[in-house]
Amino acid sequence: MDIVGFWLLLGRSARETTGPEQRCRWLEHRLSGVSPAHIVDFQVHLDTTRRPIDTYAMWGAASLIMGGLCSDDGFWYFQAWLIGQGQHWYQLAARNPDNLADIPAVRGLAGRRLSQWAHEEWPEWEELDYVASRAHSHVTGQENSLDGALAARGHVSFSSPIPTDSAWDFGNLTEIQRRLPQLAGLFPPQRYLRT
Repeated sequence: MDIVGFWLLLGRSARETTGPEQRCRWLEHRLSGVSPAHIVDFQVHLDTTRRPIDTYAMWGAASLIMGGLCSDDGFWYFQAWLIGQGQHWYQLAARNPDNLADIPAVRGLAGRRLSQWAHEEWPEWEELDYVASRAHSHVTGQENSLDGALAARGHVSFSSPIPTDSAWDFGNLTEIQRRLPQLAGLFPPQRYLRT
């Protein structure tokens, strides 16, 4: 499976299902019908696609959207969610995290309290991390077989953020407004920051 196939599979999962849980089941089913090598490809593409968005710049944007409630786990799951939005939106946000303001799913959260967001609306998709592993175990008949297959390729999968840029203070109102003007307009940081 090449990167084009990876994005096509994610796109089809969005079109043919509703909600993150159904998408995961759909992806697992599709991956269970291909070779173990293609399942490994899927995981490698998922890991590789994370790298450009594993930045403090993106983490700050995710934190702003989530009202300051974005732990390292939350940011890890946010990355998977962003990838799940599809190649177009992913690339737009990877160029500039403030472009998250253009994503329809993000705009749909604006102006609402976090308590009003449905579970399926939260910009997190933890379950995507387990799709390839479950499919690989199903196809090979061996639990946790994906880890060995990735190691055999010399590929290291991470399980938490390792940002590649300089850290900044996500709680600094001036920095937020300078770095993320569009998002700050949709998600005013004053709603959770004490100034």
